[in-house]
Amino acid sequence: MAQELQEPAIITEYETMMYQRQGRIAYIMLNRPQALNAVNDQFEDDLHDALLEFDLDDEAWVAILHGAGRSFCAGADIKQRFVAMTPQQAARRERGPNPEGYMGRAINWKPVIAAVHGYALGAGIVLAVESDLIVASEEAKFGITETRRGLPGGRIWAKVNAFMPSKIASEMVITGEHIDAAELYRLGLINRLVPTGEHLSAAEELAEKILKSPPLATRAAVKLTRRQWVQTGAEADMQVLPLKLHLTEDFKEASASFVEKRAPKYHAR
Repeated sequence: MAQELQEPAIITEYETMMYQRQGRIAYIMLNRPQALNAVNDQFEDDLHDALLEFDLDDEAWVAILHGAGRSFCAGADIKQRFVAMTPQQAARRERGPNPEGYMGRAINWKPVIAAVHGYALGAGIVLAVESDLIVASEEAKFGITETRRGLPGGRIWAKVNAFMPSKIASEMVITGEHIDAAELYRLGLINRLVPTGEHLSAAEELAEKILKSPPLATRAAVKLTRRQWVQTGAEADMQVLPLKLHLTEDFKEASASFVEKRAPKYHAR
């Protein structure tokens, strides 16, 4: 961290992440570096707990969400979340969290900055876009990879499109391919684009700017801006969930080919 860390006011170590407060800034570090911070069930539970800890920590007025190791978050843990699942489990995965996601409902509505490096794919781009501000390093790549997994990416598209309405958002959800941070910065999804390795210090500079304003005013702004993607996410669900993509052969093939490291063979069924 760019700040000189003295005795932290608070540290909570979860199994897959760490919560730490220094002054008025809380740091939530995604901590599965061996898996590029891919999301498994434990990770999701820990994330909800860490975000709630920040929400209820009266001494923390702004949070920086960042990833340990080589990546911010590379999406879902495919082996744990998609391979050999029952249809019931797959249906729950397809629905995912409610449209309010990780940050669409809060008690205190305190601002969160995503400091992104490496990959922000699938659940990773969700975390970035649900955050109120995004700082990204130049090598970072973003992607709605649910499409490549044979699942609908509509809810993610709705959140991206709320801040970056463009055909690039359409391309992301239709192809599932990665998009460079520089392009998303040009289109307004990313607030700061910085050299590789400087994402965390740039996020701290942005946090200090936030702290210069009265905290209750910034929280009112957070509540206002987050609401714009909650309703559109719910509407996207209404469009794509009836398709039941989790029951298709192509869904199973997408996961199997990923694990087996081979080209997929799709049949549109």
